[in-house]
Amino acid sequence: MAGDSGPALDLEIQLVTDECVLPADADFATWIRAALNGVAEARSGEAAGGAMTLRLVGLEEGADLNSTWRKKAGPTNVLAFPGPRLQADLPVEYGDLVICLPVVSHEAADQGKDPGHHLAHLVVHGTLHLLGFTHDDPATAAQMEALETRVLLGLGIPDPYVMQ
Repeated sequence: MAGDSGPALDLEIQLVTDECVLPADADFATWIRAALNGVAEARSGEAAGGAMTLRLVGLEEGADLNSTWRKKAGPTNVLAFPGPRLQADLPVEYGDLVICLPVVSHEAADQGKDPGHHLAHLVVHGTLHLLGFTHDDPATAAQMEALETRVLLGLGIPDPYVMQ
């Protein structure tokens, strides 16, 4: 599964923190396209082009957003805000992803994972949320995790659910 090919993607990246350094190999558009292609493949369709905003935040904004939208204290690794479902003849508005870079960095270190791989996983994970995937129960979690793993393996990234 090639991550570079696929749908046109209007991606706005907002880096609003200096609390954490981005991995040198961070390629957000490739990871998002790979997720879009993986979902299209799973649904026997073709990935549609569209727009997405990816906001990379620090601990304070991450905590504020998590408190406001999920009523949970402290920052979380990724928040997904799906866009509106527009008419078929209009471009797709996938929505907004917010990633708290310090949380991702700490998780990668705690779990012994490559920081770039963990970041890629969370971008793919969040993109799947924007496309309607959930992990609210064991069946949907298994479906989402299998798709994440397939997409990541296609990018040369090991299964994030297997401890290395």
